[in-house]
Amino acid sequence: MTGPLNVGDVIGNRYEIESYIDEGGMQFVYAAKDKLADRVVALKTPKNNSATKRFRRSAVVAAKVNHPNVAKTLDYVREGDKRYLIEEFINGADLSKALLRKTSFLDPYLVAKIFHHMAKGLAAAHHAGVIHRDLKPTNVMMIGGYSASEIKITDFGIAKMAEDELVEAAEGGEQTLSTSQTAVGALPYMAPEAIDTPKSVTRAADVWSLGAMIFHLQTGAQPFGTGLRAVQKIMEATRPEPPSFVLQNPQFSPLASELLEMAYACMQKDPSARPTADELVARCGALCYTVSQRVEGLVSRVEYGAWGFITSEGKQVFFHMDSVFGPLPKLAIGDHVLFSAYAGGGAPRAHPVLRMAAP
Repeated sequence: MTGPLNVGDVIGNRYEIESYIDEGGMQFVYAAKDKLADRVVALKTPKNNSATKRFRRSAVVAAKVNHPNVAKTLDYVREGDKRYLIEEFINGADLSKALLRKTSFLDPYLVAKIFHHMAKGLAAAHHAGVIHRDLKPTNVMMIGGYSASEIKITDFGIAKMAEDELVEAAEGGEQTLSTSQTAVGALPYMAPEAIDTPKSVTRAADVWSLGAMIFHLQTGAQPFGTGLRAVQKIMEATRPEPPSFVLQNPQFSPLASELLEMAYACMQKDPSARPTADELVARCGALCYTVSQRVEGLVSRVEYGAWGFITSEGKQVFFHMDSVFGPLPKLAIGDHVLFSAYAGGGAPRAHPVLRMAAP
């Protein structure tokens, strides 16, 4: 067991700890059985005294947001000097663990779907007067893996806590920025004003973070780099160039181009020039992208370097190299791939196809 709680501990005479899940910069997360409602919930508790003081305020903020693309806040418990936040249990993994372990980038169809759902969750929060302030891949939960059956933004409950720590880190200079776990994780996705004047960030800072995440998902590169080396580029808001493969395939380039332009719009230095979350929802709604289930397989045959077959779940699926998103070289026998399959004249046909790391 990790953290201050053990399996079997009961919080508030209601929530029985079942297992440790994870921890972030400011909190421990557990799966707990709600004995009253007979369901599994996520129970979060702060990691230090400084966070404890802010936990109730953060719980109140989080409870204002109610949307399918946001993890629900269910309860808040105080026992002595301890604080506990109860949230909807999400049976999945965060975006970085669910999608960015086997492949460093995603095809435009999947990126568009994730973008659309995150924008809707963010718009709901902004309508409720809540700014996330710490939006990054580890704060987006995915259910269904690459099929992305559900997408939920989490940790609005520590948004204000994260802001306070980021303010302290910024005031402490580069040394504090480089040692703050919250700052280190958030920095590649932070807006210029969130670094320069973190006490005065607005909804536009969340929009910047969303754009930076979308650029990362589509290109496999964080737009301004990582660590303190990213700070100067973020402050200059220099337009990052994507790898050539993102736009080189005519099968994908129209959608990929639209997504990049939306990401660039989000990452404009002037906060007032960025689109609102509502505007992003509308623009995403006009995109043409598939929502088909994704499956994994192995390339079992390649002919003339142009087409071949993928073996998946005992079936043969036809593919053409034009349906592969990513850089050269082209696929070879034995490559592990991710794809969607559609009925064809004979064998099913795969589109899009994405090379993955070997299992």
